[in-house]
Amino acid sequence: MGAKTWMFMYSEACAREALKTAPQLNRDATTKLASTLFPGATLEPMEDGSLAWTCPPGKEVCIGCYPGVSIVAAKEFGIDNPSKVPQRFIDAAGSGTATLHAMHSVVDWFAFACWQNGLLVRSLSVSPDDGVIEDIGERMAFEEPYWSGKHPAIDGDEDQGDYPLPFHPLELGEEALKEFFGYQLEGLVDHSLLEPEDVTLMRFKRKRPFWKFW
Repeated sequence: MGAKTWMFMYSEACAREALKTAPQLNRDATTKLASTLFPGATLEPMEDGSLAWTCPPGKEVCIGCYPGVSIVAAKEFGIDNPSKVPQRFIDAAGSGTATLHAMHSVVDWFAFACWQNGLLVRSLSVSPDDGVIEDIGERMAFEEPYWSGKHPAIDGDEDQGDYPLPFHPLELGEEALKEFFGYQLEGLVDHSLLEPEDVTLMRFKRKRPFWKFW
């Protein structure tokens, strides 16, 4: 399947630490949030998923509410320009922090964005084909080693050629997963990180209501 994500997170404090405690899923709050974020859709419960799979197809939603943290995975977040995510998803964060994470290993694309108190503070979208698609706000500390060339996409003995970035987008994507969520999908085994399979997400199939007019 490769490394794929398109998800949004709401948090009141450090989500990475909160998720590491294996918090209990609040199913009532999860169902309520799903209805709020996807109005007009009929949500049919499916078998539970987990944080290990946050790239649901277009007609599905994966979502979980825990103390201080909520995570939603849906097609709306797999966009080239994270800053243009529908406003209702940002508004749902209230005065907390909202974080978007999206990457697709087939095209080596990665994007993330962060909002605080409803205001965008950082948005980045990069791929080898397009280079920098979106770059808004100040770089975050975890990004700096990648921009400064400490994790080159091309081995030192090879010619950089026309590669448009000083790093591989998926490597920065994995670093962002560790920074914001406390886990990774690919890379060297790190036992200090969360096992994403341990964090349950509810899954729903969403259907548009059929209206018949006479």
